[in-house]
Amino acid sequence: MKKKVALIYGGDSSEVEISIMSGKHVAANLDRSKFEVYEILLRGADWSLCAPDSEKAVPVAQVDKTDFSVTFDGRKVKFDVAFIMIHGTPGENGLLQGYLEMMGIPFTTCSSYVSTLTFDKYACKAFLRDTGIKMAREAYLRKGDYYDVNDIVARLGLPLFVKPSDGGSSFGITKVKKREDLSVAIKEAFKEGETVLVEEFIPGREMTEGVFSSKGEIVTLPVTEIISHNEFFDYEAKYLGKSDEVCPADISGQVAMEIEELTHRIYHHFGCKGLVRMDYILNGEDVYFLEINTVPGMTKMSLVPQQVRVAGMDMQQFFTTLLEEVL
Repeated sequence: MKKKVALIYGGDSSEVEISIMSGKHVAANLDRSKFEVYEILLRGADWSLCAPDSEKAVPVAQVDKTDFSVTFDGRKVKFDVAFIMIHGTPGENGLLQGYLEMMGIPFTTCSSYVSTLTFDKYACKAFLRDTGIKMAREAYLRKGDYYDVNDIVARLGLPLFVKPSDGGSSFGITKVKKREDLSVAIKEAFKEGETVLVEEFIPGREMTEGVFSSKGEIVTLPVTEIISHNEFFDYEAKYLGKSDEVCPADISGQVAMEIEELTHRIYHHFGCKGLVRMDYILNGEDVYFLEINTVPGMTKMSLVPQQVRVAGMDMQQFFTTLLEEVL
């Protein structure tokens, strides 16, 4: 019997449009011989079943949140599993996972606890602080905090990266080269959330690697190097073609192995589940951890689909693996 999959996309952050694109790409590549696919658009308290195989998210029925079901065409459907494709809140910060855990519905991402912990960039780094993993130094700010620009620059130097502590898709991120621009960058980052991270700049090459679990084993995908045409891997570079993405990365076998071992180690340390993507800076021979993405982009142009293809898998096979791991 086919398993009923709730493919959930949308969300309440600046990443909503990217999430819908990711969800549509997943929907187009799920194995319909094994799964009944139901696309769910989640926006705030409005959870809607959408028309299947439509380019746009067109609601046709409401989700009953008391038992995570939908009723349409005269029948009630209760879902066997949730495929979460929401970037940002509530699909990447643990809120949706907590609901599904209480409902007893398996899902394709990390647990609510791990999702919450990794979504906040500062909390994520703090959890790794005693592991010896190299990371940029930072200043952590909460909205309303007093901060001294001169003190931050004296401690961390210039340039600096200013980013929301709990955002994604490069929204609200600024590379600050001059002291007088720091306050403006911090204000911009606060538009995306309540907390901000100011990090020292680590020069080097940006690397990223996907990792997932299959039959209880941790499996790493090929490492990708990101070469941005802009100052950094911003929204344009990620989604509007302003970058070159080289997979597999042009690095030595030793460096590739070090990144793979680091990815494996961090995945295990957090107790991750499902698909995760980890970002690094390669500074000479030193690998610096940047952040974890527990619901990485899954559009046609996203990094993980490229890595999957280089690894010799097709997307349908890959998504089946992710679902079967939790069923």
